[in-house]
Amino acid sequence: MNILGINAYHGDASAAIVVDGQLIAAVEEERFNRVKHWAGFPRQSIQYCLEAAGIAARNLDHVAVSFNPRANLLRRLAFVAAHRPKLSAIVDRLKRQGKTLSLEQQFADAVGVPQTELKATFHRIEHHQTHLAAGFLISPFEQSAILSIDGMGDFVSTMTAAARGAEWNVLDRVFYPHSLGFLYTAITMYLGFPYYGDEYKVMGLAPYGEPEFADFFRRLIRPRGDVFELNLDCFTHHRRGVKMSWNDGAPTIEPFYSERLVRDLGPPRNPKSETTHRHENIARSLQVVTEEIIVHLLRRLADKTKLTNVCLTGGCAMNSVANGKVTSETPFQNVYVPAGAADNGTSFGAAFYVWNRVLGQQRTFIQDHAYWGWQASDKDCEAAARDAGLPFERLETNELIERTVEELINGKVVGWFQGRMEFGARALGNRSLLADPRRTDMRDIINLRIKFREKFRPFAPSILEEHVAAWFELDEPAPYMEKVLPIRREKQSAIPAVTHVDGSGRLQSVSRRTNPLYHALIYRFYEKTGVPILLNTSLNENEPIVRTPAEAISCFLRTDMDILALGPCLIDRHAPDYPEKFRTRLRQGAAV
Repeated sequence: MNILGINAYHGDASAAIVVDGQLIAAVEEERFNRVKHWAGFPRQSIQYCLEAAGIAARNLDHVAVSFNPRANLLRRLAFVAAHRPKLSAIVDRLKRQGKTLSLEQQFADAVGVPQTELKATFHRIEHHQTHLAAGFLISPFEQSAILSIDGMGDFVSTMTAAARGAEWNVLDRVFYPHSLGFLYTAITMYLGFPYYGDEYKVMGLAPYGEPEFADFFRRLIRPRGDVFELNLDCFTHHRRGVKMSWNDGAPTIEPFYSERLVRDLGPPRNPKSETTHRHENIARSLQVVTEEIIVHLLRRLADKTKLTNVCLTGGCAMNSVANGKVTSETPFQNVYVPAGAADNGTSFGAAFYVWNRVLGQQRTFIQDHAYWGWQASDKDCEAAARDAGLPFERLETNELIERTVEELINGKVVGWFQGRMEFGARALGNRSLLADPRRTDMRDIINLRIKFREKFRPFAPSILEEHVAAWFELDEPAPYMEKVLPIRREKQSAIPAVTHVDGSGRLQSVSRRTNPLYHALIYRFYEKTGVPILLNTSLNENEPIVRTPAEAISCFLRTDMDILALGPCLIDRHAPDYPEKFRTRLRQGAAV
């Protein structure tokens, strides 16, 4: 029995395939078309998943998509009657939803098979039900509370549930126009970060500020019973709609905060201007109040369910700072956040919903790693280096580890391209950029010379999972960089490049079982330095994380990266035989 799951016409379009209850492959479309957060129909992702599973499209049993235009229809109609949104907003919404009605034909076109020859049953599943599935059905918990919280999907922004086995009961829903995700997005745009997905920049900026404006934000969003509500006076989405373009490109959203918000909070930041301490304080205040709302939801959920396990999912579950405070500020003792907690993960959420809930099968799969994407062979890596005209050394695994660790200790920045590509927003040791966390200058080096991005952006510590308790104040697994935890005060000075301004770190706990090569690399660094941690960020430069060896080489040439470990091939920019024409980094096709 095989099931293809699809996230289409939301940000981070993706596909995943489940065979006999086991996840075989999952990937985001942006990795193929190189457009960040691409939203549309994930044609290439579908094709990859079918190839990875060795299944012809004609032989698919089920196709599940993570939206249902008919979900909460009565609520939608009641909203229109009560709020009388502009006709243009209604027309825009209908146009976007019209794409979802021809799902079968779009799928047939994507796989090159006449629709009449497809035997698959197609399922349209309510958006937040697929988030619940993506959180709980692949978790290690037999029973758990679930909190799904994001911007909006199928007219709902938040859903809570109590789950056992493969079943759950929905406890609460928060309907449009009330949304914590919308609040965070609106203020992200107000702060001059205009692109879809820029919310993580605000989260990175927040620790530099003070919660000067927290009371203001408490007036924008407030607890109501077991959930919350927005002060709609400061927003326009409920009347004008949210003007966005989702199809066949990167999602774009126009600001939807109101003139009232600008009057009360002051003028928004121009994206081209520098961030000031005032902006830092606004970011900090937003983050503080966001955490207060999440904690409120979780405390009420814990009180209702009397459970000690919780699964967090939805776009707001990408707020790793809030995730790191769950066990210390709520009654929950164990937290699971899947790889791909945002809309990308609804592809495998939809597939498992069909397997467990529609077909009634028992749970047999636990997601304990994120390596579900495309893999290059050693020959692919060698061929890409030769095609680029780059000299390389082909090394055995132990020698590759040894050389890489030596380069890291010598202050070099290393691109690490190995194994199957990660699913989700984080590079987790297979498409990573690595450096020595002990160097005080390393964060600025990578931000300014390689990533070409804001100086305030932090980097993650990849740490051997068996050493988490010795370096962090909470001993919790975080295999997907899904939690920010406080670094022990006595350890912070030892790893300045990955210690954020508030003494925290968004860690990745690395397991020998799920990524033996990356674990071995960090372990060798630990043997030589006494520090079981590497600085880890994604192998990219203002683009989606690289997928292929050619993309990794292109990133290497455009930046000041020193070393590229491309499978077994080690490419050294400083080697005597390195071509002179490549010694100056190339960016956008020209030397800079």
